[in-house]
Amino acid sequence: MSITFGHTNIIATDWKLLASFYKNVFSCIEVPPQRSQSGKWLEEGTGVANAQLEGVHLRLPGHGNTGPTLEIYSYSKMEEKPPSVANRKGFGHIAFTVDNVATIVEKVLAHHGSLLGKITQNNVPGVGLLTFVYCEDPEENIIEIQSWKKPQGLK
Repeated sequence: MSITFGHTNIIATDWKLLASFYKNVFSCIEVPPQRSQSGKWLEEGTGVANAQLEGVHLRLPGHGNTGPTLEIYSYSKMEEKPPSVANRKGFGHIAFTVDNVATIVEKVLAHHGSLLGKITQNNVPGVGLLTFVYCEDPEENIIEIQSWKKPQGLK
């Protein structure tokens, strides 16, 4: 049996604006075509009556042309969500490993994201120095931005 990770989905109030955020901040690349889907097959598969959605897949950086995608969709009718907090049950966040956490935080803020915490460091024995922070995209989805510096002699 072969299993491969495919994609992670975010349901957005404005899929175009959110996709633009991920393209501009994290260098995600749009994978055509844009989707506009509806019909009985979608209703049955999602369990959402009268399901209609629009959106796009974005190729995540660092995995080549066949790597996983971030799927950003807007449904014609959506349920509200509670405010984001890092310790809520269920999916917590998406993480990006970067060279410089502070530089990416500046880009997050410039593209209407926000900080949840502050940039901090911790030495993880046997792994290296972790620099990280939690922030939010413009629709309050949590993102971890992290950077690792491995100790000399560790691969």
